[in-house]
Order: sequence, then structure tokens, then C-alpha cells
Amino acid sequence: MKQRMTAVAGLPGVGKTDWIRQQFTQKPTLYFSPATRVGIDQTRLAAEFPSVQFLADDQQAQLWNLLAAGVTAYLELGYHLDLAQIAPILDTLNCHRVAIVPAGMQAADWEEWADEIVEGSSTATDATSLWVANTTGHVIDPDSLEVFWYELTQGAYGTVSRAKGIFELADGLSVYGDFIAGRELQFDELNLPRWLEGRPQRLSGLEVWGNQLDEVAIAQTFQDCCLSDAAIRHYQQQVKEMLIEEAMV
Repeated sequence: MKQRMTAVAGLPGVGKTDWIRQQFTQKPTLYFSPATRVGIDQTRLAAEFPSVQFLADDQQAQLWNLLAAGVTAYLELGYHLDLAQIAPILDTLNCHRVAIVPAGMQAADWEEWADEIVEGSSTATDATSLWVANTTGHVIDPDSLEVFWYELTQGAYGTVSRAKGIFELADGLSVYGDFIAGRELQFDELNLPRWLEGRPQRLSGLEVWGNQLDEVAIAQTFQDCCLSDAAIRHYQQQVKEMLIEEAMV
């Protein structure tokens, strides 16, 4: 039986999603990440690869049908999942298992589980505390986001070793923020249209790995940084006027 599914596992921040991105050269292709509370990686990939099919947890039944139809699928397994419990399911699917391990790290812990071991980032984290928030509908201005992200990643709310999020900005754009301890912070604009009509109804969210996290303070500080309905309307009107002026030039 030809293998149609590849399952990818590894520590947070080791590069699982980035490795899958590199594989999205075959068509048709499918991406599925089970038991994900907020689909940050899925949303980012969908914006970059509109031809790839993405499934939610309640669409697992479709996965088997698509595999039978010859679709090539990539299954990203979050570090919070118990791989031993998932293994019997992967066996029934004749699944190829890939473990992404930190650069320079011994791969002995993964040799029994994985069919293939790939060297990933050296900045992966073994933090065990995970905080996740769905922030869909919230809008933040860039300056407030910069302050919040700096405080979050520099220890104001506990020791953060890995953080990623999708944020809706006041100008209607959506950005992806990525932080791993020891690596330079970056924000990337997602390939999505500007949202200029009320609160955005597309997914945004935040995922934080760390130790001794003050989850209440993180949530409250982010909420305090977000804009009111009146402020959102004001910004959106300004952007609309700017775009009209640019179109007339």
C-alpha cells in the first residue's frame, strides 16, 4: 500500500510547521492537525497555500475518504498529544512518521516512534505549560501590539520560551507573530484581504509555551490593548479614505 499520510511530531518551536511548508509541492495535498484549540498554524498555511485543503477536528471522517481517493496528507501532531495513544491509529493508515529534533540533539528518544528523523531548529523548547486564547474579533494597533509582545516575551508574565499568534491590526491587515527564546522576533503580514467592515470574523489567536505563566495577566493586558468599536470604525474609515485617494492618483 502506498503511503498517503505523513505524521510530523517534535518539540514546540523545533520547526514542524516549517518542514511541512517545504513539502507542499505535490498536489492534491491536505493538512490536518488534530485536537488544536486555536488553528494558528493552519490559518497561516491556508493564507500562504490556498490550493492546499485543510480539515478541522469535526471533519476527520473526510480524511479517510480523501486518503482513499489518493490525496497526500500531512498530519501535524502537537506536543501536547500522547503519541503512544495515537500510534495504533497511525499504524492502520500505513502512515510515515517523521520526528523533527533540535539541531545537535540526540534523537534516541524518537527512534522507536519515528520512521524518519529530521534535524530542525536548535531553539526548540521543552516547556510544559501551554496557554491558548482565541482572540477572533479583537483588533489592536501596531504600537500596542509591539509593547504587549515585548512584555510577553521578555518575562513580564512568566518565563516564555515559545509564543505565536495571529493578530488583526487597526489598518485591516492580519499579521503572524513568532517568538522562540534565543531567536530574533518577527512579524509577517498574512496574504489576506484587508478587513474594513466592523470586527474581523476570521480567526486570530495566541499560543504561549512557558513556565510559571500569569495567564490572567496575559489575557487582561491583551484585552486592555485592543480597540473599542468606535476606534475600529475610525481607523477603518481612515484606511478606506486613504485607499480611495491612492486609487485616484
